[in-house]
Amino acid sequence: MSNHSPFPKIPGQPNPTHKTVTKELVTQEYPTHLQLHLTISSSSSSSSNSTMAMAIHHLIFLALLLSSCPEPASSAHCTTATSAKSFQKCTSLPTQQASLAWTFHPHNATLDLAFFGTFISPSGWVGWGINPTSAEMTGTRALVAFPDPNSGQIVLLPFVLDPTVKLQKAPLLSRPLDNVHLLSSSATLYGGKLATVHNGAQIQIYVTLKLTPNKTRIHFVWNRGLYVQGYSPTIHPTTENDLSSMATIDVLSGSAASRHSNIETLKTVHGIINAITWGILLPAGAVIARYLRHVQALGPAWFYAHAGIQLSAFFLGTVGFSIGIRLGELSPGVVYGLHRKLGFAAFCLGALQTLALLFRPRATNQFRKYWKSYHHLVGFACVVIGVVNVFQGFEAMGLGRSYEKLSYCLCLSTLIGACIALEVNSWVIFCRKSKEEKMRREGLIGGSEKESGTYRLN
Repeated sequence: MSNHSPFPKIPGQPNPTHKTVTKELVTQEYPTHLQLHLTISSSSSSSSNSTMAMAIHHLIFLALLLSSCPEPASSAHCTTATSAKSFQKCTSLPTQQASLAWTFHPHNATLDLAFFGTFISPSGWVGWGINPTSAEMTGTRALVAFPDPNSGQIVLLPFVLDPTVKLQKAPLLSRPLDNVHLLSSSATLYGGKLATVHNGAQIQIYVTLKLTPNKTRIHFVWNRGLYVQGYSPTIHPTTENDLSSMATIDVLSGSAASRHSNIETLKTVHGIINAITWGILLPAGAVIARYLRHVQALGPAWFYAHAGIQLSAFFLGTVGFSIGIRLGELSPGVVYGLHRKLGFAAFCLGALQTLALLFRPRATNQFRKYWKSYHHLVGFACVVIGVVNVFQGFEAMGLGRSYEKLSYCLCLSTLIGACIALEVNSWVIFCRKSKEEKMRREGLIGGSEKESGTYRLN
């Protein structure tokens, strides 16, 4: 490459040494059915029944147009053919309607690549880059295209996104790329006849890279922003879609390494564990303590069953809670505020319940009644918050209308139905025993009868 830098000299910034940017106008050809319509319309205008013919032609044109309209898609349809060159492979990227096309040359480990992106603002920017170590923004070596503040022409400048970029304490300055062997780079703007940057204008960034031999898995990162200050791109939007703009692709095989495969697995495990523990086992343990403790034939067995179920549920729930924390770390920008807050609340209440066992007074202690009130209140709050958060988890995973949620609802409904039946039964026994006690006090029945009731309320 020549030592002459084609980029404009930017005051206060290093002058990059990459290839200049071109801007070209592309005339769009009409589809075949539109050309047919124009031909028919022009020939029919000379006839005496031009009005009726034009009406018929417009109806035909409308039908053809509606039939040719594509369905809206969340990602762009990739193509291997561009105005500059053709490529061997392409892939649609998962966000921002972006795509990639490339040709990999194994004999010399070079990669010819084109990135297809769109602007979201007339004064915005579109960036694409490679992270040498991992699929994340920090550490990315990026090329950013935006309109020159002085001439309006598209410029393409290199930037290194070090950890200080997130702090936003200083403008992002262009500097030569390191750890990436960039042979050439250019950008081409498509915007119809005017070829100006506007919301939705398409940009193609062309690069030629020299890769490390036998290293064909590349971490790609891309994004776009609303405006540029001088020659410094400002922060991009921070929606989930924008913060997930990264992918790992094997340029030799063309397969995209699923960065989200592990995340999806963790989500599934997180959901199953927490639905069973916080959503089923903890309520079941509370039901045992509520209704089986008064069955005299069971003795202390109800206590061991209650404590065993609750402790097992809490420790398993802690595993599910930890997986949720890990999911948050692996998904920057993906925030489920209410689900996260309810999860922390349920975990803290469960931890307080577990620690309360260490300070459980004896039955004869004067503070036992206060401990029981605390234990009941915190336990009830933990169960309610846990169940509510399970439903929030279904919504967060997009399973609001799924068989998984239906199965959980059936299990929970069965537990609630059992609670209602036991509650009614306990009240019936309580009322019967109260009536017998009243009759005994009035002398209507003997006091030596053996009590037949087995339930009492707290």
